Amino acid sequence: MSVFMVERDLKGIAMEDLAGAQKAAIAKASEMRAGGSDIRYIRSTFAPADGRCMCLFEAGSQRDVQRLNDEAGLPYSGVVEALDLTP
Repeated sequence: MSVFMVERDLKGIAMEDLAGAQKAAIAKASEMRAGGSDIRYIRSTFAPADGRCMCLFEAGSQRDVQRLNDEAGLPYSGVVEALDLTP
């Protein structure tokens, strides 16, 4: 499996809406896993000053990550393969 970074522009989002988006991503990943897709939400980093949000997923393909976000109704500007460098 690979790690994919989802780039989002969430300028002006309310904190409760941000929390709801995170819950939606987690729930959709769980639903997709139950359906046989190998995907997992890892974490998000949000910069409130400019609205940038980066979300990491572990998945078998970029297409699965795009599908998760599309089906969860979460906006994104791009999905790229990434390296998670957490120590």
